[in-house]
Amino acid sequence: MNHDAYEEDYIRRVLTEVKTIALLGASPNPARPSHGVMQFLLSRGYTVFPVNPGQEGKEILGQQVYSKLADIPEPIDMVDVFRAAENLPAIVEEVILLSPRPKFIWGQLSVRHDDAAAKAEAYGIEVVMDRCPAIEYPRLNIRR
Repeated sequence: MNHDAYEEDYIRRVLTEVKTIALLGASPNPARPSHGVMQFLLSRGYTVFPVNPGQEGKEILGQQVYSKLADIPEPIDMVDVFRAAENLPAIVEEVILLSPRPKFIWGQLSVRHDDAAAKAEAYGIEVVMDRCPAIEYPRLNIRR
Protein backbone atom coordinates (compact mmCIF):
# COMPACT_ATOMS: atom_id res chain seq x y z
CA MET A 1 0.00 0.00 0.00
CA ASN A 2 1.12 3.52 -0.74
CA HIS A 3 1.23 5.32 2.61
CA ASP A 4 2.02 8.68 1.03
CA ALA A 5 -1.62 9.18 0.06
CA TYR A 6 -4.81 7.36 1.00
CA GLU A 7 -7.98 7.14 -1.05
CA GLU A 8 -10.87 8.77 0.78
CA ASP A 9 -12.89 5.57 0.39
CA TYR A 10 -10.17 3.61 2.21
CA ILE A 11 -10.18 5.97 5.22
CA ARG A 12 -13.99 6.07 5.20
CA ARG A 13 -14.17 2.26 5.16
CA VAL A 14 -11.76 1.95 8.08
CA LEU A 15 -13.67 4.46 10.18
CA THR A 16 -17.06 2.90 9.42
CA GLU A 17 -16.04 -0.75 9.88
CA VAL A 18 -14.33 -0.17 13.22
CA LYS A 19 -16.39 -0.51 16.39
CA THR A 20 -13.75 -1.15 19.08
CA ILE A 21 -10.46 0.75 19.42
CA ALA A 22 -7.42 0.27 21.64
CA LEU A 23 -5.87 3.70 22.13
CA LEU A 24 -2.15 3.25 22.87
CA GLY A 25 -0.67 6.16 24.80
CA ALA A 26 -3.97 7.37 26.24
CA SER A 27 -3.53 10.24 28.67
CA PRO A 28 -5.71 11.44 31.55
CA ASN A 29 -4.46 14.98 30.86
CA PRO A 30 -7.14 16.94 28.93
CA ALA A 31 -4.39 19.05 27.31
CA ARG A 32 -2.89 15.99 25.56
CA PRO A 33 -4.00 15.16 22.00
CA SER A 34 -4.68 11.52 22.91
CA HIS A 35 -7.23 12.65 25.50
CA GLY A 36 -9.08 14.83 23.01
CA VAL A 37 -9.08 12.15 20.32
CA MET A 38 -10.33 9.55 22.79
CA GLN A 39 -13.13 11.90 23.83
CA PHE A 40 -13.99 12.47 20.16
CA LEU A 41 -14.06 8.73 19.38
CA LEU A 42 -16.25 7.99 22.40
CA SER A 43 -18.65 10.76 21.35
CA ARG A 44 -19.01 9.10 17.93
CA GLY A 45 -20.06 5.78 19.47
CA TYR A 46 -16.81 3.85 19.32
CA THR A 47 -15.85 1.61 22.23
CA VAL A 48 -12.40 2.80 23.29
CA PHE A 49 -9.97 0.91 25.51
CA PRO A 50 -7.21 3.22 26.78
CA VAL A 51 -3.79 1.56 27.03
CA ASN A 52 -1.12 3.16 29.21
CA PRO A 53 1.02 1.11 31.63
CA GLY A 54 1.48 4.10 33.93
CA GLN A 55 -2.28 4.48 34.32
CA GLU A 56 -3.20 0.78 34.55
CA GLY A 57 -6.30 0.13 36.65
CA LYS A 58 -7.35 3.78 36.64
CA GLU A 59 -9.96 5.34 34.38
CA ILE A 60 -9.68 7.84 31.56
CA LEU A 61 -12.95 9.39 30.44
CA GLY A 62 -14.80 6.71 32.38
CA GLN A 63 -12.99 3.84 30.63
CA GLN A 64 -10.75 1.36 32.47
CA VAL A 65 -7.09 1.70 31.49
CA TYR A 66 -5.09 -1.39 30.49
CA SER A 67 -1.34 -1.91 30.69
CA LYS A 68 -0.97 -3.66 27.32
CA LEU A 69 -3.05 -4.76 24.38
CA ALA A 70 -3.19 -8.39 25.52
CA ASP A 71 -4.95 -7.27 28.73
CA ILE A 72 -8.02 -5.96 26.89
CA PRO A 73 -10.82 -8.43 27.65
CA GLU A 74 -12.47 -8.45 24.23
CA PRO A 75 -11.47 -8.38 20.56
CA ILE A 76 -10.54 -4.99 19.15
CA ASP A 77 -10.94 -3.80 15.58
CA MET A 78 -8.25 -1.12 15.54
CA VAL A 79 -5.15 -0.07 17.44
CA ASP A 80 -4.79 3.73 17.43
CA VAL A 81 -1.16 4.62 18.17
CA PHE A 82 -0.19 7.75 20.12
CA ARG A 83 3.43 6.70 20.54
CA ALA A 84 6.63 7.75 18.82
CA ALA A 85 7.11 6.29 15.34
CA GLU A 86 10.16 4.28 16.44
CA ASN A 87 7.84 2.26 18.71
CA LEU A 88 5.70 1.07 15.80
CA PRO A 89 7.74 -2.08 15.01
CA ALA A 90 7.34 -3.36 18.59
CA ILE A 91 3.66 -2.44 18.55
CA VAL A 92 3.16 -4.40 15.33
CA GLU A 93 4.86 -7.39 16.98
CA GLU A 94 2.43 -7.11 19.90
CA VAL A 95 -0.58 -6.80 17.58
CA ILE A 96 0.44 -9.84 15.53
CA LEU A 97 0.31 -11.98 18.68
CA LEU A 98 -3.27 -11.02 19.53
CA SER A 99 -6.01 -13.53 18.84
CA PRO A 100 -8.10 -12.51 17.10
CA ARG A 101 -5.93 -9.89 15.44
CA PRO A 102 -7.25 -6.37 15.00
CA LYS A 103 -8.08 -5.56 11.37
CA PHE A 104 -6.42 -2.14 11.48
CA ILE A 105 -3.48 -0.22 12.94
CA TRP A 106 -3.79 3.56 12.83
CA GLY A 107 -0.69 5.69 13.42
CA GLN A 108 -1.50 9.20 14.58
CA LEU A 109 0.02 12.36 13.11
CA SER A 110 3.82 11.90 12.71
CA VAL A 111 3.54 8.16 13.51
CA ARG A 112 4.92 6.50 10.40
CA HIS A 113 7.22 3.52 9.99
CA ASP A 114 7.03 1.91 6.56
CA ASP A 115 8.81 -1.32 7.52
CA ALA A 116 6.45 -1.86 10.45
CA ALA A 117 3.48 -1.19 8.18
CA ALA A 118 4.75 -3.71 5.63
CA LYS A 119 5.07 -6.36 8.34
CA ALA A 120 1.54 -5.67 9.63
CA GLU A 121 0.18 -5.86 6.09
CA ALA A 122 1.98 -9.18 5.55
CA TYR A 123 -0.16 -10.48 8.43
CA GLY A 124 -3.36 -9.14 6.89
CA ILE A 125 -3.61 -6.01 9.05
CA GLU A 126 -4.52 -2.83 7.20
CA VAL A 127 -2.56 0.29 8.13
CA VAL A 128 -3.13 4.04 8.17
CA MET A 129 -0.25 6.29 9.25
CA ASP A 130 0.33 9.98 9.91
CA ARG A 131 -3.39 10.70 10.09
CA CYS A 132 -5.85 11.49 12.88
CA PRO A 133 -9.33 9.94 12.98
CA ALA A 134 -10.66 13.04 14.74
CA ILE A 135 -9.61 15.05 11.66
CA GLU A 136 -10.57 12.48 9.01
CA TYR A 137 -14.00 11.66 10.45
CA PRO A 138 -15.48 15.16 10.05
CA ARG A 139 -13.47 15.88 6.88
CA LEU A 140 -15.09 12.90 5.20
CA ASN A 141 -18.50 13.67 6.75
CA ILE A 142 -18.79 10.14 8.14
CA ARG A 143 -22.09 9.07 9.70
CA ARG A 144 -22.31 6.06 11.99
